[in-house]
Amino acid sequence: MTSMTRVAVVGSGIGGLTAAIALRARGHEVDVYDQAGELSEIGAGVSLGGNGMRVLDALGLGKAVREASSNLHRIQFHHWRTGEIFHEHPMGDWYEQRFGGPFLGIHRADFHQVLLTAFDGEPHLGRRCVAVHESATGAGLEFADGSGAEADVVVGADGLRSTVRHHVNDTDEAVFAAMSCFRGLVPVDRVPGGDTFGLTFFLGPGRHLVAYPVRGGELINFVAYVPDPEWTLESWSARCEPAEAVAAFAGWSPTVTALLAGAEETGRWALYDREPLRRWSTERVTLLGDAAHPMLPHAGQGTNQAIEDAAALAHFLGQPDGLHRYEQARKARTRQIQLGSRTNATCFQVPDGPPAEERNARLAGLPQMVGWIHEYDVYANLTGNDS
Repeated sequence: MTSMTRVAVVGSGIGGLTAAIALRARGHEVDVYDQAGELSEIGAGVSLGGNGMRVLDALGLGKAVREASSNLHRIQFHHWRTGEIFHEHPMGDWYEQRFGGPFLGIHRADFHQVLLTAFDGEPHLGRRCVAVHESATGAGLEFADGSGAEADVVVGADGLRSTVRHHVNDTDEAVFAAMSCFRGLVPVDRVPGGDTFGLTFFLGPGRHLVAYPVRGGELINFVAYVPDPEWTLESWSARCEPAEAVAAFAGWSPTVTALLAGAEETGRWALYDREPLRRWSTERVTLLGDAAHPMLPHAGQGTNQAIEDAAALAHFLGQPDGLHRYEQARKARTRQIQLGSRTNATCFQVPDGPPAEERNARLAGLPQMVGWIHEYDVYANLTGNDS
């Protein structure tokens, strides 16, 4: 597979479409398949760091992404009850100079539209993959509607509950975090002080909330995390009443309760990840994004890591043993971020008193702690892995 390759990407989310765009830019023939019958505005906000934006800039998508986003000019940590800011770090120009790209908040649907436009073609919808086959000469997909597709290489970008992963790796136990989150979007004028929000945290005992603007500051995206061993439904489309979120944060700052109450629609889902996989690839099938390394959202890196994966896959595909070299180039970094994401929730949700004081002291050094994630140049590291 050292010439132009026919690639079938399973999943038309952010990772799958970014991979398709990057692979086409390298001259590969790419088709994208998705189980959805139609593409709709599902999900809420995602954050893009300098490491992800470096790839999007290289693919020619940076301008469109910036125009659809909000630049998060600061990061603020608030006390859960009083709302007092106990730490603030600059972002904006400082972040871009330090990490080589901006830190942005973007509505998932807006980002998806940028990618669809750049892909310049329609994904094949209504194609739920039920099986993958491969031989010495190619790989095939079976879909639930009885149809199929053939390619030289299959890329599984089909998320946490990936079908393609079953073909690649026998280990597939989801790890429940015993936590759920409420997600929603609120018009900025419904949130006291919302027009000043950057990347905003409210940290408290057993709970925390993250919020930031999207769509040029028109909307505030929030994610509110609560311990919850009973709610086990992991679904982008699961809904609950906003009052449930408000009740879960009773006694918190009025800014928090106004934010939660201001959503017209609130999503809720359980949080899962998986243990790092033993392998991502066979000879003709590989994994990308959440299909390869599903991670809890507490490092804000799920989207960025899928974007990095896309750049790495496009770099190696077509080279001898390219899929395994792609896997080896990505596995250690994604594993470290995946496991680190598990510990962040504990840090964010410690009790008041000495535990919170110790945590707050550590947060003063946040830019240094996360620098290795955000300054990462995937292209420079891939060049170092060339034979």
